[in-house]
Amino acid sequence: MALNITPVTNHREREKGLIVYPVYSRRSEGLSIGINLFPEKKTCPFDCPYCEVFPITAGNFIGSAGSSAISLEQMETDLREAIDAAQKQEIPIKDICFSGNGEPVLSPDFPDALKLAESIRAGADASAKLVIITSGAGLLHPRIFSLLKETAINSPMTDIWLKLDAGTPYWYQKMNRSSLSFEKLIEKIKEFVLSAPVTIQTMLCAIDGEIPPDDEVQAWETLVCELAETARDASLQEAAKKTGIRKVQLYGKARAAPEDPYASALPVEYLEKRSASLKCKLTEKGIKASVNLYL
Repeated sequence: MALNITPVTNHREREKGLIVYPVYSRRSEGLSIGINLFPEKKTCPFDCPYCEVFPITAGNFIGSAGSSAISLEQMETDLREAIDAAQKQEIPIKDICFSGNGEPVLSPDFPDALKLAESIRAGADASAKLVIITSGAGLLHPRIFSLLKETAINSPMTDIWLKLDAGTPYWYQKMNRSSLSFEKLIEKIKEFVLSAPVTIQTMLCAIDGEIPPDDEVQAWETLVCELAETARDASLQEAAKKTGIRKVQLYGKARAAPEDPYASALPVEYLEKRSASLKCKLTEKGIKASVNLYL
């Protein structure tokens, strides 16, 4: 596999049906090797207007080993080749990341793919993290909830990046356009952060020219603080318990999306203001959770 870490453009490789795609990631701050469990088409219970996954057509679909279906054997081959290519070029691998054309934890192949990726990571590059990017939709399923919980607790090199784009039902529908109940999703997210460590990730952008309303901003900040505070208190009550919010990732829209310009980038000053405000609120509450802004 020819390793190309050109920012932005290489993210489009996954729409060609590739299972493994090396990219340069803003939030990973370096080389991230992505794993795509939906090479044929976007499969996600969220329909975020800022989503950068473009439709797959006969003209750009490559497939893996001559097949459009997910193949764990091909995933292993491609992942080992990508790691080997990075090591030969002396490019540090920041993480191996489950993302791709949809919600990775809802793939029936996810449990086996997760075990395989962890085995390869540990054997080939133990310094790289294993990242699972999720909308949280899988938390509504007890089996997936348990799998993610056990993985987060027992695998110190695994980090779950949990989406939290909104603090109100109104903005949730603007940003995520999902039929999943906002209230039920937040309930499961609260339950999860009480039992396992997570990284919160939030996209900040305008939708159809509208910036997040003031009541949304306040509700989101309150929710993040509440999650961090309750998880911290639970950890203090049970010293051996690994829970809480490791960090909060705020990131702005920086890549092309099929629905552009419906979702659009916000001014840097706005993003910096949101980041500073959250840092201030967390500090006031004595919560030690880093806030990182990615432009």
